[in-house]
Amino acid sequence: MRYFLYLLLIILLFGCSQTRLGQQERPDNLIFPALVFHFPEVTQQRLASGVKLYLKEDHELPLVNLTLLVEGGSIYDPLDKTGLSQFFAQSLSTGGTESLSPQQLETELEGMAAILTVSSSKYGYEIDLSLNRQDLKRGIEIFGELLRRPRFEAERVELVRAQLLENIHRRNDDPGSIAGRLLGEAIYPGHPFGAVPTAAMVNSFSRNDLLELHHRYFQPGHFWLAVSGDIQQSELVALLDQQFENWQTTESSPRELPPLPAAPAGKIILADKQIPQTTVLMGHPGISKDNPDVFALQVANYILGGGGFNSRMMREVRSDRGLAYSVYSYFQVGRRLPGLFIVSSETKCESTGEVVTLLKQLIRQIRDEPVSTAELDLAKASLINSFVFAFADSHSVVNRKVRLDYYDYPKDYLETYRQRIASVTIADVQRVAQQYLHPDNIQIVLVGDGQLYRDEIEKMDLPVETVDLQLTQ
Repeated sequence: MRYFLYLLLIILLFGCSQTRLGQQERPDNLIFPALVFHFPEVTQQRLASGVKLYLKEDHELPLVNLTLLVEGGSIYDPLDKTGLSQFFAQSLSTGGTESLSPQQLETELEGMAAILTVSSSKYGYEIDLSLNRQDLKRGIEIFGELLRRPRFEAERVELVRAQLLENIHRRNDDPGSIAGRLLGEAIYPGHPFGAVPTAAMVNSFSRNDLLELHHRYFQPGHFWLAVSGDIQQSELVALLDQQFENWQTTESSPRELPPLPAAPAGKIILADKQIPQTTVLMGHPGISKDNPDVFALQVANYILGGGGFNSRMMREVRSDRGLAYSVYSYFQVGRRLPGLFIVSSETKCESTGEVVTLLKQLIRQIRDEPVSTAELDLAKASLINSFVFAFADSHSVVNRKVRLDYYDYPKDYLETYRQRIASVTIADVQRVAQQYLHPDNIQIVLVGDGQLYRDEIEKMDLPVETVDLQLTQ
């Protein structure tokens, strides 16, 4: 009897499950509505002082984030003052204000659990402040004074100098850093993009240099401020006006950029370092954001080396041949001047020649042969579907909006991005690959034990130069 009941129960369960399964649709038959993207609303206002304010209110948590972009950056550093922008940013963040010593400033920020950072880039300076809503008034007071009246305390300035000198002393420790430096110097000779600071330059930096740089760039008319969090517009504007009132902008924004040098002829640069693997870095001039082919190039590069395990480089070099753990390519889309096309990999020294040859072959292949429909569809779908991850939180939304305006992107850039990617064709990919990828005119930097691959490299169709790392300290 018990056996009969068990059997009946199994039959009933199986029959019900089969009925339910029969009623369920297959996942690949499901139909979803089209995804419609609307960029979240960001409030914009120009303050009386000239500050360009972007605000995204978010009252979910009692937190406020501020990011200030200041026009300037290392592109404007004189060649004999290379590194001054970095020196300035670090000195600004640690040197205190007119009313607060560095120790007092750090103590007060720590007491509020606030995070303040300052950094420099090619085209500007960035100051970030994150703090609790209840500390907003005092936080903005500190923020404003740091921008308007930095102290640049001598002891802290000397500490920054010592740190930069130590970085120069250790610049040949990391193979990736060596390769990046040598590639920049090769492609951008005599230009700020390719210049690196020397100990003599760093030792020449003075407090007057910092004050002059601050006076030139840190004026409210050069400020782009992104704010998100638990704050209302009227309250924020009142707090900012208190800090920036009667602060006049006396100099125009720096806009004349030093022109890039002509693209150099391709070559191979060997930097000998006694390590078991070779860092391979290849590159040549690329494009700026204003180039209409930027979308087609994103798709082409995804297929070539930017798509992770979906890319040809990863599949051929790592998955099929086991020659490298990581290999990839990308376009540094220049915000104002053209950036670089980069290919990067690491491999054991004995396989260096094979990897270099294979990477150049893959670049030629995407130029010479049309990509497949499957590759194109996967690349476009991946780029379109990953687009939303750029807007993970409120501050990423407002920050993205500020940067798009700061770098003069088209007003409809975000709204039309997915459409422009979706419209790329197989013919577009081959056309832009032929126009913008130049495997025979590429700079190839190899950092590793050169005696294990020098003979093979010297048989290639590019001239070979050797760099003595002992002379580049």
